[in-house]
Amino acid sequence: MEPILEVKDLHVSFSVRGGEVKAVRGVNFTVGRGETIAIVGESGSGKSVTAQTIMRLIPSPPSMIKQGEIIFNGQNLLAKSNKDMEAVRGKDIGMIFQDPMTSLNPTIKVGKQITEGLIKHQNLSAADAKKRGVEMLKLVGIKNAEARFNQYPHEFSGGMRQRVMIAIALSCQPALLIADEPTTALDVTIQAQIISVMKDMQQRFGTSIIMITHDLGVVAGMADRVMVMYAGEVVETGTSMEIFKNPQHPYTRGLLRSLPRIDQRKDEPLVPIIGTPPDLIKPPIGCPFAARCDHAMSVCEKIDPAATHLSDTHMSRCWLLHPMAQEVTTS
Repeated sequence: MEPILEVKDLHVSFSVRGGEVKAVRGVNFTVGRGETIAIVGESGSGKSVTAQTIMRLIPSPPSMIKQGEIIFNGQNLLAKSNKDMEAVRGKDIGMIFQDPMTSLNPTIKVGKQITEGLIKHQNLSAADAKKRGVEMLKLVGIKNAEARFNQYPHEFSGGMRQRVMIAIALSCQPALLIADEPTTALDVTIQAQIISVMKDMQQRFGTSIIMITHDLGVVAGMADRVMVMYAGEVVETGTSMEIFKNPQHPYTRGLLRSLPRIDQRKDEPLVPIIGTPPDLIKPPIGCPFAARCDHAMSVCEKIDPAATHLSDTHMSRCWLLHPMAQEVTTS
């Protein structure tokens, strides 16, 4: 599959009073045309920082892009000026943010917030932009779109506001859509509706999607491939089938064990991942998950494991995959 996006050896840090927080540490991944890749992990794992760096939205200072490349359609986004990036955002890359109530301007009608990008990037007249904006509201499942076009964000429910965000993000038919926790604040039925809308829009426009989430249930119904991040690093990648059926990193297995299952007895407790992520002002020398891992060995605390490729699509960074490692039960 031809890649539309390539992230190469990305390192992003933040300058804080206590030192330098190494938020993203050597991230590599690609996104194919029309593909959906999910980035999962706990809060603080580097998911959103990676996404916002692609969009060049993190303020500098305090952020610092230490090294790496972000190649989109053959061009390095990190080499572009802020003015050049303004032409990319919205037109070529769209983004759905986590909280639509803070992402939408409460003082501006939703119709104008949709048409702003159309007028700027598509050079449409106000009348044509309004026509397209109403069509987008209809496409994302908002009834009475003509009337809703002239309403303010506070007049919409949470699920409807998220639909408006999708309409804004896809109005210029971008080649890549980044969805940063798009269903976090929504109840389960509304989550399913939002995922359905995104999948329908992807099929309609052929859009590639990066889904940032901590909800593996959302991932299962949406993603072609999954990238698991921990402490600013990618610890495992694979197809959805490989990650859910054959996880190879203890952190990935821990995430899956902590989820409720439909076949689970009501008296059977969930299994949490004990402990907290490491301090990224002083990242651990070895495997960042070693302090929380039930199977940690002495080598785990001293040397960060290299990538082990289990197939053309499945990679994991864990010393347990070394031929000389101890055998463990992975259920």
